[in-house]
Amino acid sequence: MPSQSLWLRCETKPHEHRSALTPTTAKALIDAGFDITVERDPERIFDDEEFEAIGCKLVGHDTWHTDCPTTTTIIGLKELTESTDALPHTHIQFAHCYKHQGGWSAVLKRFRLGGGTLYDLEFLTDPSGRRVAAFGYHAGFAGAAAGCLAVGAQQEEGGKGRLGGLKPFKNEDAMVEKVKEELAKLGRPVRALVIGALGRCGGGAVDLFRKVGLKEEDIIKWDMAETAGGGPFQELLDVDIVVNCIYLTSPIPHFLTEEFIAKAGKDRKLGCLVDVSCDTTNPNNPLPIYSINTVFPEPTVDVNVGEGNPPMTVISIDHLPTLLPREASESFSSALLPSLLTFPQRSTEGVWTRAEELFKKHSAEAKSVDP
Repeated sequence: MPSQSLWLRCETKPHEHRSALTPTTAKALIDAGFDITVERDPERIFDDEEFEAIGCKLVGHDTWHTDCPTTTTIIGLKELTESTDALPHTHIQFAHCYKHQGGWSAVLKRFRLGGGTLYDLEFLTDPSGRRVAAFGYHAGFAGAAAGCLAVGAQQEEGGKGRLGGLKPFKNEDAMVEKVKEELAKLGRPVRALVIGALGRCGGGAVDLFRKVGLKEEDIIKWDMAETAGGGPFQELLDVDIVVNCIYLTSPIPHFLTEEFIAKAGKDRKLGCLVDVSCDTTNPNNPLPIYSINTVFPEPTVDVNVGEGNPPMTVISIDHLPTLLPREASESFSSALLPSLLTFPQRSTEGVWTRAEELFKKHSAEAKSVDP
């Protein structure tokens, strides 16, 4: 039988506080016969002692490189620190390398050189193709909140204010109250447009807007039907906040361009676009109005809107759910748990066989461009 040992690694991405396993799900795995090793991590929202109390073995911070047996599977969330080191282990994580993102082939080359295997969390799916676990809801919820905070901050300094650093909120209620406080600065109703409103991510954004008091008629919900005609779209410039939640798999006409925004001049209302999808390095990015992923200490990037026009910013943080790290981790890990329980039988379990076949397919493609 394949190993039932899992090693929860720390997250090395700056300002990441979520966890692929929680004390709740780790306990369920231990009760099912798994051995769970947990790296100490002062940034993780769950204290090390919470894992130790339910029977996990604690080890040093970021020690899997040297101490983890190759027969043990390593589980984490965000991508590994960039390196050319070979990867001999099996990893369960988000790798962000199957859509030709920047450096995608180099990531897969590390697995090829080491003989390791990647089970990408983004591509663990049920027979219908739906992801078994996703952070989408909390990404949309937190993204919408960040957009509101950015628009509120713009009312300061004579309309030139900028959103300062973002930090995780204690809970959802604290986030909602802070957003209400910031939106009150506008002194008028706020209008928002969500692209991809029928998905989990879009649903989270819509829920946030409702909870902070936007009227239903001021929450515009778009999905595939509304974007099918091709952009750029004037409607995006006629609201205060746009949250983009689409999952992009093929080229589509641009939703907005710098030229289109500049042409609108002072008539533009849009103050902040939140690109939850963060397809910054994707060659098919439908929002080519920014070129960097932003980070929590500096959450916004300015858009070139033309001289004399009101400011507009983009939020492009690729781990927005960490603004609600405990809730987001519990939700994701609980959804992932049923699949993890079948991991020892992964050679026959569809969710894992599909993910492994996808890994092999993209590895072969990467070898052809990065031999």
